[in-house]
This record gives sequence, structure tokens and C-alpha cells, in this order.
Amino acid sequence: MSRNNNGWEPRTRLGRKVQDGDITDMQQALDSGLPLKESEIVDQLLPGLDDEVLDINMVQRMTDSGRRVKFRCVCAVGNRDGFLGYAEARDDQVGSAIQKAINVAKLNIISVDRGSGSWEDRPGGVNSLTRKAEGKAGSVTVEIIPAPQGLGLAAAPTVRNILELAGVQDAWTQSNGNTRTTVNLAKATYNALTNASQSRMPRRAREKRREVER
Repeated sequence: MSRNNNGWEPRTRLGRKVQDGDITDMQQALDSGLPLKESEIVDQLLPGLDDEVLDINMVQRMTDSGRRVKFRCVCAVGNRDGFLGYAEARDDQVGSAIQKAINVAKLNIISVDRGSGSWEDRPGGVNSLTRKAEGKAGSVTVEIIPAPQGLGLAAAPTVRNILELAGVQDAWTQSNGNTRTTVNLAKATYNALTNASQSRMPRRAREKRREVER
């Protein structure tokens, strides 16, 4: 098995294609329909990816051996230019929970459908979204509405952090439900961007991706 300079040995077909140079950018990897199961693929195709820890909570659970304490970390990653990932992870140590969440977020990378969808804006830009997007998680619903260039992000801090990582510069947002629950607010925002991206994916490509993931 081939090994690159950083010691990574690909274990999947997509990983081998990336290492062999058959796939050279993240969009091409996502369009391939092959499942993304190695975080090193993202490290290769999106070097310098930024990460943001959105929330850390201590979670306690009673077991037969007594009370067990773990830390739950909510994290988002992005290149601030159209690619975004999100994940939650748990571990006994805070540092391990953060690293685990970052690695899983890389596996959940999506291509954000950016554009200039506001009727007040000029066509052809990538400062906002192409259309209104909505996502839900638990009791929380987040709606993202395209805004003209220069408006900025009219959003709560958690929503703003995720949009900035995705490279969205201008948007109106509206949140409903128990928005004080950071994990649901963050996930609903990510789901909204995912829904917007999938709506533009050709039907044949969506079906192919589902078949590969089975």
C-alpha cells in the first residue's frame, strides 16, 4: 500500500484516488459519489481548514459501576470559501472530545451553494446563498435568507460562526424554538446549508450517492 509524506496510508477507494492524483480538489471528491471516510482526505484537499468549537458540555450517566462523566463537544470546520463540516463527539477528556469532533466534522464536509440570491443584488456573486434555506434540529428551526452584498450577517453568534466558516458574508436569518440550546441551533444551521446544497444536486447524482453509501 502506498504511503505519502505524512505517513497516511489510504484505506478507501476515494483515499487512493486522492493520493494517486486522480482527484485533486474537494468538489471533485464530493461529486465522485464515493463515501468520505478518512479525515486525511480533507487534510490533503483543503489544507489550512479552520475549526470552531461551538459548545462543550459535561455529560453524566449512571452505570452499574457508578457515575460516568464525559464531555460533549460541538464543532464546525470550514475553509471560509464554500466548504463546511459539522459534528458532535464525546470523550472522557476535553481535548480528546474536541479532536474527535474536528475529525468527524471533516467527514461531514459539504459544498455550500453560495450565490447572490437577493433581488437587490447583482447576479454572479458568491457573497450569500442562491435561495432561501431552512433546517431543523430538535425544536429549533433556522431559516437563512439571501441578502445583498454589504449587509453582513444578521444572525445569532452561533449561526454567524457557522456561516462565516462556510464563506457566507451576507444573509438574514431567523431562528425559532429553544435557540439557547447551542447544539440544536448549530445543527439546524448546518442542516439548512445542507438542504440548500442538495436541492441543486442533480437527481441522478443524489441517487448514485445513496447507492454508494448503502
